[in-house]
This record gives sequence, structure tokens and C-alpha cells, in this order.
Amino acid sequence: MKNSRRRDRSYGKGMDPVESVFKPLKSGDLYPTKMVREDKSTWKANYFTKIGELFDEYPKCFIVGVDNVGSKQMQEIRHAMRGHAVILMGKNTMIRKAIRANLAKNPSLEKLLPYIVQNVGFVFTKEDLSEIRDKLLENRRGAPAKAGAIAPCDVKLPPQNTGMGPEKTSFFQALQIPTKIARGTIEILNEVHLISIGDKVGASEAALLNMLGIMPFSYGLVVLQVYDNGTIYAPQVLDLSTSELRSRFLQGVRNVAAVSLAIKYPTAASVPHSIAAGLQSMLGIAAVTDITFKQAEKIKAYLANPGAFAVAAAPAAAAAAPAAAAAKKEEPKEESDDDMGFGLFD
Repeated sequence: MKNSRRRDRSYGKGMDPVESVFKPLKSGDLYPTKMVREDKSTWKANYFTKIGELFDEYPKCFIVGVDNVGSKQMQEIRHAMRGHAVILMGKNTMIRKAIRANLAKNPSLEKLLPYIVQNVGFVFTKEDLSEIRDKLLENRRGAPAKAGAIAPCDVKLPPQNTGMGPEKTSFFQALQIPTKIARGTIEILNEVHLISIGDKVGASEAALLNMLGIMPFSYGLVVLQVYDNGTIYAPQVLDLSTSELRSRFLQGVRNVAAVSLAIKYPTAASVPHSIAAGLQSMLGIAAVTDITFKQAEKIKAYLANPGAFAVAAAPAAAAAAPAAAAAKKEEPKEESDDDMGFGLFD
């Protein structure tokens, strides 16, 4: 009897135990099911395997900073990058350990280790790096200024009517912001540089920006370094055009050639200059001696009979003169008022 009463209480007051057993269950009735997570060692092993597979599959990736990025924003970024890139986050110690485990297969991964510090993650892709970076920048979100935060950019207040009453004047005076009362509201007279980049946001500055409804900062994934087929470089390289890359490369080649010539150490950049300088020396020797070779024959012929070269050059100069005269035309005269059919005082 006691067991039946206990059973009645367990399945519901005034309910038959048999009916309670066969009654359709609702969420939270009896014993709710609970998902069991895999053990920690299995999860770590799978995580290490995933990192190795990503580095094998994707030749390019970004090392990104994720400071001030919330879980909801990260979810939106993952959704936007779906089909274009894979985002991987994790503890720095685990990422380093996973990379070291794959060094035997891919030694170039060792270059990534010094950059896995602070709050960072990876964005793997096979597409154009500039386009993927633009997609990341599109998913930045505005954020209010919080006291104690480091300003990622300069914050300036333009001249404006704040819409605040005169009782807030002392607040602006404490921040040394020039104001005046216009139609019962406070108006900022001049542009004010409120916060500089890298400065810590004060409580007064944060309160003022919040009162004005200004969200001066924006946060998102920030590209810190670029890994491209075993090479690491700064993201600013992605902004360089082909012509600018070519000019910088040529400047570097000229610098290498100059240093090599100065220290008399032959390199691929300096050898052409050394050959040209050697040929000039040989031509100078051939010009004053009886030594001759193919490249020196024309110089010797010129020294032997300079007049022959002068006669050959005369027809060429005569042919070039009419062309130069035809190219030089008189500029058309400006039209006067008489040409328009009326005089100045008509």
C-alpha cells in the first residue's frame, strides 16, 4: 500500500500509475535526457588532428586578433565566411603543441610560433587573401567607449548641438570643451580631440560619448600576420599594387648591387655591372693600343677616320629637320569678338 501511494505521488496526484506510464511524455517529464560530451583526452586528440588537417588542406591563412569580439559577433562572422574560409580558435598552448606535432611533415609551420600570443585565432582559406580580408572588415561592429579600454582610433567631437540642458555645462567644462547655450541647449563650438589612439578611455569621456549616443569604436577580427605557402608577412603587403611591388623590388636589387660593388663581392645583382665596367676598361685599352677584338672594331674605325662618321650622320640629321619643323606648328589665334558677328559695344 505504501509503495502504491509513493508511486502515485511520483507520477502525479490522483493519476493512475498505468495511465501515467503510457501517457505521452512532455519536455521535462520524468527523466530528461542529457547529452554526454566526449572525454577531454579524446577532444584534444581530435583538435590536434583537425589543426593538422587544416594546415595540410589550406596553403594560406590569417593570424587574427579577436579582442573585444563577442560570441554573437563571432557567430555572425563564421556564418559570413562559410564557403570562403574556416575559422579556428583555441588555447595558445594547444595550438603551439599541435603545430610542433606537425613540424616533421611541414617545417615551415615553425614560423607561426612566435605570433601565437595573446588572444589570436586562424582563418584558413584557398581564395584570394585580399578578398577574404575585405569580408572580415565588412563584419566589424560598432561599440561604445568603455572606461579603461584602450582606444583603437582617435575620437573627435565635431561642432554640434548636443540637445542637453544647461545643467550639464559643468560636465563639459571639466573636459575643457568650449560650449555655449543656444535655445536652451548646449552647443559645442569647435572640434574637440577627445581621445587619442592608444590612450586609455577615462570615465568622463566614456560617459560623455554615451550621453551623446556616439559609438566611436568598431571591433572585429583584425589581421595580424599572413601565412602564405610557408612565408609570413605583414598584412600591409596586401595593399601594394603590382607596379609598387616591382619598384620596391628593383630598388632592393640596386641596393644589393651597390653594396656588392663597394665591397668587391660578386652577386647576381652586381655581376652585370662588373661585366659592363670590365668591357669599358677593355675598350679603353684597345683604343690606345694595337689590341683589337670584335666589340672594339667600331671604336677603332671611328678614331681612324672620324670624318666618315660625320658624313654618314649628315643625311640623318637633314631628314629629321623637316619632321621637327612639321611638328612645330603655330598656335591658333584666339577668336576675337568681331569673329562672333558683333562688336564689343553692340
